[in-house]
Amino acid sequence: MPYLLKITLTVLMVLAIAEATKRLGWVGSLLASLPIISVISMIWIYFDTKDTQAISVFSTQVFWFVLPSLGLFLSLPWFLTRYSFPVSLGCACGVTIVLYLVMLGIFRMLQYDMTFFGSK
Repeated sequence: MPYLLKITLTVLMVLAIAEATKRLGWVGSLLASLPIISVISMIWIYFDTKDTQAISVFSTQVFWFVLPSLGLFLSLPWFLTRYSFPVSLGCACGVTIVLYLVMLGIFRMLQYDMTFFGSK
């Protein structure tokens, strides 16, 4: 699939979520919480490769990486009660990076194969 089409569709999704959030916050939150980017990525992978095993591995890896990403959503409200938005967002991103590194360490310890088209 042409990259320009992929980029355009992805940007339109992000803009739609941002606009929905301005009008009805909960609708934007709901849309943002959906695994839209993951689903779009799976569609791109399928159309580019037709490799369902790659999609299976990708889906499993996304599941495990969602767990550390929750650190941002849990820590940001706490930081916002204490600091400005830019500082809070930076701190929440830092928490998330640390949690991703912990997850990667767990993968390494369990000898989990993190190559995109590989499998365990």
